[in-house]
Amino acid sequence: MKYISTRGDRSERAFCDILLEGLAPDGGLYLPAHYPKVDAAALARWRGMPYHELAFEILSLYIDDIPAADLKQLVAKTYTAQVFGTPQITPLKPLEPGVQLQALSNGPTLAFKDMAMQLLGQLFEYELGRRGETLNILGATSGDTGSAAEYAMRGKRGVKVFMLSPHGRMSAFQQAQMFSLQDANIHNLAVEGVFDDCQDIVKAVSNDLAFKRRHKIGTVNSINWARLLAQVVYYFAGYFQATSSNAQQVSFAVPSGNFGNICAGHVARMMGLPIKRLVLATNENDVLDEFFRTGTYRVRSSAETHETSSPSMDISKASNFERFVFDLLGRDAARTRQLFKTDVEDHGSFTVAPQELARIADYGFVSGSSTHADRLATIRDTWQRFGVMIDTHTADGLKVARQHPDPDVPTIVLETALPAKFAETIVEALGRQPERPAAMQGIEQLPKRFTVMRVDAQAVKDFIADNA
Repeated sequence: MKYISTRGDRSERAFCDILLEGLAPDGGLYLPAHYPKVDAAALARWRGMPYHELAFEILSLYIDDIPAADLKQLVAKTYTAQVFGTPQITPLKPLEPGVQLQALSNGPTLAFKDMAMQLLGQLFEYELGRRGETLNILGATSGDTGSAAEYAMRGKRGVKVFMLSPHGRMSAFQQAQMFSLQDANIHNLAVEGVFDDCQDIVKAVSNDLAFKRRHKIGTVNSINWARLLAQVVYYFAGYFQATSSNAQQVSFAVPSGNFGNICAGHVARMMGLPIKRLVLATNENDVLDEFFRTGTYRVRSSAETHETSSPSMDISKASNFERFVFDLLGRDAARTRQLFKTDVEDHGSFTVAPQELARIADYGFVSGSSTHADRLATIRDTWQRFGVMIDTHTADGLKVARQHPDPDVPTIVLETALPAKFAETIVEALGRQPERPAAMQGIEQLPKRFTVMRVDAQAVKDFIADNA
């Protein structure tokens, strides 16, 4: 399997090359040259497999430059009941008839990002050891990616992490998870801006090819294909748990800010997983919902980006969205580059043609948005009716899922974080504190280690150069 850029660089690369690279040299995102097709025989063979065996089967379709025995061992070491709290890894929780939650948040940092990041840590250490190289990981987080990356990479040989986050815009729990880590290879940079400013800095540094090569810069954001690939697995796992026959379809409802999680669902669907609909849910930052309704993608300024009670989705520039648009446009790299490189950067928006907008239905996407009041009502209703406590982002997904009912097809809502990460809103909704794992008790009181930075890519480069 080889990988190409969404912006036209046709130099085909192997998996392990793009694992360590992040963005393509032309600023595009990597995608496989084609999506492997999964037939009925494969689905039948995979049904009932333990999660780590299913993960190996799917990853093997995309990774042919790691020996199968090594990949099998890395995957088995990643997806264990000890790390994820249950043998099923991502068990389903039934709510009302036809609606279930898929628990993706039982990993070390209580968020779905652990599902991919734990594997990424293993892959990075393996490949760097094989090459005798080091890697400086540069990332941006709106709350969950940072802690998941840092917990996966702490103590890993040959790896340092430089993680940017919006200063003062994460929950107290999210900040404490990251800033309390004292490992020498972890560096937290609190940027005086919003998440999009952090993401822009990561892209600016990644696009400075000389700096990137000199300091061996890699990324763990969902622009890294390996991370998105790991997320494809749980769509298959959820499907097998929710169905008894491969003739059945399911829909998935996904809280979405940066478009990485739901893009993994798009990939699973392109492979042939019987997904009827991908229900995209945003919060008040509804850039993606607006696109799927109107065909216009309009990036908001920092001032227009709302600070909400589902902060991991406080994003107005969905960096993974380019992968889907590339497919929507028939993999026309020149047009994709025009839209994202020229139109977005120069004018802040683009609008696809009516016939292109009409094609979205062929990919199964529908969308909707949610407000703070909606989140409170959904959290309250889910607790009162089912005795299940959900976090704010999952509430966005569940609220929008209920806007798109289908009596014939079950809907799986991805539970993207545990309520403990957003206690303030849970207390507002339910009048009680969410439970938290024993290991996370009192983390807000631990000593914190972080550096406040202005919104300045050069200042971040200087910090990396001084600490790499």
